[in-house]
Amino acid sequence: MAGNTFGQLFKISTFGESHGPAIGVIIDGCPAQLNIDLDFIQSELDKRKPGQSRITTQRKESDTVQVLSGIFEGKSTGTPIGLLIPNEDHRSKDYEHNKDVYRPSHADYTYDAKYGFRDHRGGGRSSARETAARVAAGAIAKLLLKEQGIEIFAHVASVGKINAPNLEDLSVAELLELREDNIVRCADPATAKQMIECIDGIRKDGDTIGGKISCLVKNCPVGLGEPVFDKLHADLGKAMLSINAVHGFEYGSGFSGSEMRGSEHNDIFINDGDAPRTITNFSGGIQGGISNGMEINFTVAFKPVATIMHNQQTVNAAGEASEIKGKGRHDPCVVPRAVVIVEAMAALVLADQLLRSKTNRVS
Repeated sequence: MAGNTFGQLFKISTFGESHGPAIGVIIDGCPAQLNIDLDFIQSELDKRKPGQSRITTQRKESDTVQVLSGIFEGKSTGTPIGLLIPNEDHRSKDYEHNKDVYRPSHADYTYDAKYGFRDHRGGGRSSARETAARVAAGAIAKLLLKEQGIEIFAHVASVGKINAPNLEDLSVAELLELREDNIVRCADPATAKQMIECIDGIRKDGDTIGGKISCLVKNCPVGLGEPVFDKLHADLGKAMLSINAVHGFEYGSGFSGSEMRGSEHNDIFINDGDAPRTITNFSGGIQGGISNGMEINFTVAFKPVATIMHNQQTVNAAGEASEIKGKGRHDPCVVPRAVVIVEAMAALVLADQLLRSKTNRVS
C-alpha cells in the first residue's frame, strides 16, 4: 500500500491500524532546536480522541502520546521524530458479524478489489483512527509555525442545514475560547446549541449527519506556495480531501465566486504602509498559488458517517445479496472531532511550504 507519506521537506509517514497494537507517525525534516511542548501535543490529541462527549463515539481511548525519537531535553534534535499512540479499547468482535459483507459507503469493497484482502476490524488503515497520528504531527508543525507568528483556527461552521454566522472579525484567542466552551466546537454559542440538539436527535434515531468546518490562517507571510503544480491552495485541497469523510473543499469565494462578475470579484490593492493589501479577500489569501499576506480562509465539507444503526441491504464478498446489521460505536456526526484534524493538516502544509520557501532565495 503506497501513499502513507505527506509533504516534501516537512514530511510525515503514518503507520498502524485501527485495531492493531498502536498507531504512530515519523516526522522527517523538522528543524533542530525547536521547542517541543509535549503537553500541547497531548492537548491537541485530546480534542480528537473518542469518547469525549455524548455526541461522539463512545470508544474509550486516552490517545496518550509516547516519544520514540528525535526529541531531547525538550527540543527537536533534527533527526526523525517518532511518536506512538497505543490502541487501548479496540473491540474487534464488534465487526465479526460483517466480516464477509461490504458496508455501504465504506472502503470495504474497494480495498478488497484493489488488494485482494482487507482488515475488517474497523477498516484497518481506512479508519479515521489513523488521523490521530496526523494530529500529533500537526501539533509539532503548529509549534514551528507559532515561532513565525502564524496562527490557525478552525471551527464547526455547519451541521446539516444549521449554519453559523461569519466570525472572522474576532481574534484567534477569542475564537478558541468560544469554540472550546461547547461540545460541538462551534464558536457561535447560539448556533452551537442548535447543532447539539440536532446531533442528539440524529443519534437517538440511529442515524448520522454531515457538516462543514471553516478554517482561518492568520499572519501568514507572503510567498508560500509554488505557481504551477504545488500551488498553496492545491496542497491545502489535497490535505483536506485526504481526511476521512471529506467530500468537498473550497477557499476564498469558493463556488460562489463562479456566480460573480470580474468587476465584483477582483481584490483591489491598496498601500498599507510596509506592504500592499487588498480591500476584499475573495482570493482567500492566495493568488497565483502563492500566499499574498492576507488571511487564508477555506471550508471543508464532511459527509454523514457511513455507519448507521439500521440494517441495510448490501452484497457479500461472493456477490450475493446480504443484509448488514447496524452495530458498534460510531460518531453520529464527525465534525466536532475533525476540527483539530483540519487544523493539523493545514499546519503540515504550511510548515512544509514555509521550509520550502526558505530554499528559493539566495541570502
